[in-house]
Order: sequence, then C-alpha cells, then structure tokens
Amino acid sequence: MSDFAIQDGQTVVFIGDSITDAGRMADFYPLGSGYVKLTVDLITARYPERKIRYFNEGIGGHTVQNLRDRWHDDVIIHQPDWLTVKIGINDLHQMLFGGGYNLPPAEFERIYREILEVTKDKTKARLVLIDPFYISQEPDPNTYRGKVLAVLPEYIGVVEKLAGEFGALHVRTHDLFMEQLKCRPADAFCPEPVHPFASGHLVIALGLLEALGW
Repeated sequence: MSDFAIQDGQTVVFIGDSITDAGRMADFYPLGSGYVKLTVDLITARYPERKIRYFNEGIGGHTVQNLRDRWHDDVIIHQPDWLTVKIGINDLHQMLFGGGYNLPPAEFERIYREILEVTKDKTKARLVLIDPFYISQEPDPNTYRGKVLAVLPEYIGVVEKLAGEFGALHVRTHDLFMEQLKCRPADAFCPEPVHPFASGHLVIALGLLEALGW
C-alpha cells in the first residue's frame, strides 16, 4: 500500500500567483506549464490507476488579499480534499516597493489565517503551504534583491507558523533553492529570482511531492 497522500477519487486545488499560474489561462490551459503540471504528470505516471481531479487556480501578480477576494469561487466551490497554497512574493514586493495592496508581514498573516479558517470551516481539505522563495544570493543588503532577501524570512515565518497552527504540510521551497545554489548558479533555475525555468519548477514539484509522501 502506497504512503502517497493523495488517494483515488480525490480532488486537488493548487492556488497562488504567477508561479502557480504558469500560463494556465492561455497557451498552457488548464494546468499551466510549471510545477502544477509537473506534479500532476508525475503523480499520473506513478499512480495511473488513481482517478484524481486537479484544478490550477493560480493568477499572476496575486497577493493573499487577491486570494481572499476569490476564495469561494476558486477554492470552496471545488470542495477539495487537498489544497496547496503558494503565495507571498508579491505581498513582499508591494510592501517594499509600493503598488497594489500594502501587505506587511502582520497583515499577510492576518489575511492568510482568515482564508485558512474559511477553508477549515467550509471544506474537509488537507492543507499544503508552500513558502515564497527568491532565487538569489545577493550579498549587498542595499540593492533591490538584497532588500527582498532581508525581509523574506518574515513572510516565510508566517507560512511556517500557519502550517503548524493548521496542521498543514509545509514545503520549504526557499531552503530547497538555497541548497541548489550551493552547487550551481541561480541562472540554472531562473532568468530572474522569481519566475523559474522548468528546472526550477521541477525543484518545487519534487518538494511538494516529497511532502505528500512521494
């Protein structure tokens, strides 16, 4: 009997920002070309007998506030057995550099907790929370990238706290990429620190699958 968590007949929803979206509303409908598609394909390859329903609900540029604004239509309505949430880098960028919502870590935590509480109340979904990441080793704290890296641990800390509070699985993607960067340069995974190549999406997919008992 496999220990892999997602079972036959279950429904999985992936929600997040552009990293989750990965073109799922255009050329790569309906699952995108990123970690969601890789995760689904790997599950299908290993467990072809399992009939699992998948929904990619990522939208580029979104913050946790945007997720809250569409939570019923894009999560609750599917009544998922499993829900993965990958959010936070846009919240951080907007807090540091302006634009859109102002979501410092405390506000990010408040809204994130709110949507998880709604999920717990309205569904039976098991949760998987995926850390925001930044594929850079910029040493200068005064640069754009250095400022992002300085603040990122606060947002990751929120995800870790909420994962513990809600009994969620926790995928530490930033740590996974930092391990990779000990062996090869950032441009092996990403043209800039946020939007990965396929190689970077594979790191995310494998981290997610391992959390699920792959």
